[in-house]
Amino acid sequence: MDSKGSATIEIAIVLIIILLILGVILTSFENSTDKVISLQEKEYLKDTTTEIADNLINNAGIPDNWFELGKGTPGLSIVNEGGEIIPNSISYQKFIALGSDYKKLVYENMFNSKIESSMELIPFERSISSVKIGSNEVSNEIFSVNRLVICDFYKKYVIKDFKNEGKCNHDHDQSSHSCNYFKIFKGNVKYSDYYLLLDDGEKYDLKYIVDTTRVVKGKYWQQTTSDEIYLNNEINFYDDTSAIVFIHFDKPKAKALLVCVPKDFDKSKLKYDYFRTNECKFIMKAWY
Repeated sequence: MDSKGSATIEIAIVLIIILLILGVILTSFENSTDKVISLQEKEYLKDTTTEIADNLINNAGIPDNWFELGKGTPGLSIVNEGGEIIPNSISYQKFIALGSDYKKLVYENMFNSKIESSMELIPFERSISSVKIGSNEVSNEIFSVNRLVICDFYKKYVIKDFKNEGKCNHDHDQSSHSCNYFKIFKGNVKYSDYYLLLDDGEKYDLKYIVDTTRVVKGKYWQQTTSDEIYLNNEINFYDDTSAIVFIHFDKPKAKALLVCVPKDFDKSKLKYDYFRTNECKFIMKAWY
């Protein structure tokens, strides 16, 4: 082989080596770019999810009854009787409403149809079931936000809490009794059920009386043998269209609630703890 042919082979080898080096460099650059993009996506996922979660639990929504109107900007915070937002709180009614149209309200409106997500309320009180809304997790790359919140569950149905001092038509001393009253119309019992709900620890430790301002004869103390007492049948209207009903317990600050629920209310949820304010863990998960 002459020197010209040898030079040609050497040039070809050098070109092949250069191409191999360029290929390695390009592959390395592409991998590096992919990693940068992946990190950016992760940061976006983290920042967006955290912002949305914190906004939901510290904002009542616009308007704050958006869940009743079926329109507006969602927020989950509880609004107290004074019209103030309770930070780090979740209205159960709003939470369920958000879940009923989750794809539109969360996936499309909050995450711009780019990120899947789910939300879960896990009560610390074991007698209350956890509740989850949103999509099912299908990714190994999931970002999670965890917050401690308070949740009202079915507290909106509470008429009286006997841990709070009330009034008595028998002049019972409230240092040794728990008494209170409410007004009811005949029509109310057609559409609603009234119950006394007791904490498990009070079930066999309380006696009670239910009477009205038009008692024909004296009522005797009854022993509580259940954590739920149905009241509709214990209220006598006589010839009136309404009644003032008094309830008496033979113990101060009794752990008991008077509630009024719709006829179709899930009776398995007629538990004392469901009608109190509870501490819960709020978990929001998000993924691509």
